[in-house]
Amino acid sequence: MRNRTIHRRENGAALVVGMILLLVLTLLAVSGMNTASTELVMAGNEQFQENAFQAAEMGIEQAMRNGTFNPGMAIETFPATVVAGTTYDNYAANITPQPGPNMPHGAMWGNRLDSFATFHFEVQSQGQSARNAQTTHTQGMFVIAPYDPGAPPPLAGGPSTFTAP
Repeated sequence: MRNRTIHRRENGAALVVGMILLLVLTLLAVSGMNTASTELVMAGNEQFQENAFQAAEMGIEQAMRNGTFNPGMAIETFPATVVAGTTYDNYAANITPQPGPNMPHGAMWGNRLDSFATFHFEVQSQGQSARNAQTTHTQGMFVIAPYDPGAPPPLAGGPSTFTAP
């Protein structure tokens, strides 16, 4: 009779413990799914950011390849262009002459001091991808040209002639 009284007091305890363990396992599973889902979104965002980065680099490359680099032009604009093989990735670029004089620079061996000049430009490209991923890249460059002391400066802000000492 003693065994029956102990057995009656334990009636249903296994069910309660089993339900609590099942609840804990369910919470762990839901938490794991949320973490995996969040990591998947983060990986996607990183990929879209990389696509925007590459689109901006392509914009700089295309602007440098197709630009006229005319120092008399205010800004040369390349409109938004979709990257081939993609749906969302695009770039837009600008080439801006930098203010400065049309000055000669140090002569190369065998040349006169006033034999060439450099014109400085800034190429800026903005790449965009899905989920509002975007980046802006800036590249500076210069063009070497024959020096012309009578030419006007490319932009206001510097002398257009060179006086030899």
